[in-house]
Amino acid sequence: MIIELRIKNCFSFSEQVVFSMKADMRSKRFATNLINVNQQNILKVAGVYGPNNAGKTCLIKCINSLRNILLGRNPQIMHNLFTRNSVCELGVTFSQDSCFYSYDIKYDAKEKIFIYEEFSELTYDQHGNEKKNVWLCRDIEGDTFLSESSELNDILSAFSKNNLICYLVDVTKFKQLEQIKEIINNFAQKIEIVNMNNIPMKKTIDLLKNHNNLQSKVVDFIKNADIYMEDFAYLDADKVNIEAKLTEIGPDEKVLDIPENVMDRIRLVSVYKGLPVPSLLFDSTGTKKIAALASYVIEGLEEGKILIIDELDNSIHFKLTRAIVAMFNNELNTNTQLIFTVHDINLMDCKRMFRKEQIWFIHKDLERVYLYPLSEFTAEQGVRETTDIIEKYKKGVLGALPEPELINTLLNLKGNQQTEEAE
Repeated sequence: MIIELRIKNCFSFSEQVVFSMKADMRSKRFATNLINVNQQNILKVAGVYGPNNAGKTCLIKCINSLRNILLGRNPQIMHNLFTRNSVCELGVTFSQDSCFYSYDIKYDAKEKIFIYEEFSELTYDQHGNEKKNVWLCRDIEGDTFLSESSELNDILSAFSKNNLICYLVDVTKFKQLEQIKEIINNFAQKIEIVNMNNIPMKKTIDLLKNHNNLQSKVVDFIKNADIYMEDFAYLDADKVNIEAKLTEIGPDEKVLDIPENVMDRIRLVSVYKGLPVPSLLFDSTGTKKIAALASYVIEGLEEGKILIIDELDNSIHFKLTRAIVAMFNNELNTNTQLIFTVHDINLMDCKRMFRKEQIWFIHKDLERVYLYPLSEFTAEQGVRETTDIIEKYKKGVLGALPEPELINTLLNLKGNQQTEEAE
């Protein structure tokens, strides 16, 4: 599970920001929203609010870049364009198998090389004090190299800089390095990133093709979403009732249209009044997104994944987004995290849904991008656990609120029109 993310000079973030999933145990509210891992309390869910183009999607991109790095793939990262520094810094603290680890890297996006990496194991005493045990440090600029193996220490500086050291060395020869690779691989593979603007249907189709327990759970999720559907299935082509031709009718939106898998999509049917019809052609955009999301939610909860969703509320009714979040906050969820970006202020509910540290904001000004939790606002500032957070946000007390001045566009249009008429 993610405990903390550290980001500096990546995408829209110039100065360092820290995103934390640590629970503030000064509050005893909503204890079911936490997972206790070896005496450390971690949040199950966090939602991130902010104006358009403030940095919410950039936060998701940073998580994706970190996952790519830990899997030995192309980082797909860029430094902040408004700084001269090309070195991106990413770090993560996470738990796995009741142990705690941290990994910090520095990547020169211009030269495409790693100039720093450090992997550590973290332990905590009965008072919560942290002790850091560095397993590996490879600091190219500082000419500092540390590992458990003196043999590895002697050759760390000789390897290429285009990847993490565990992807450049035969790790079977170095026990601790092999363990590091296994730990970061297992953690990174748990991260599942979904963009609701362009969510593929492939995972749901694949799950429905396989007759297993996940298949029925995905269908139950879709039916329980209350979208007036009797069933959802993947049928043989000759069992699909369709009179319209594909050349005459197509989906209203391109975001879910996958030309190379058209027949798969046609065989994915919704059942209304006993009649199976192709979901691709007859269901709304929101219904199709619910069907696509169902497989990620069910698999995530079944396998204990870290589900990252950009714009969770895209095309989905606010009561359904609340219900999805409630699934992850529920006491029955003991090993899965949900981190999402959102605009829907109906979710901003500390009276019935969230602890204060579960709600985050991204705010942007001319200088930088800020990332901060609701818990930074204290009772002395008029923000309590029982406060109407939605009203506070709407009034601008919490920041991260756009101030559109579109009336100026109308005034300019009308002003130009009147000038033209006068001429």
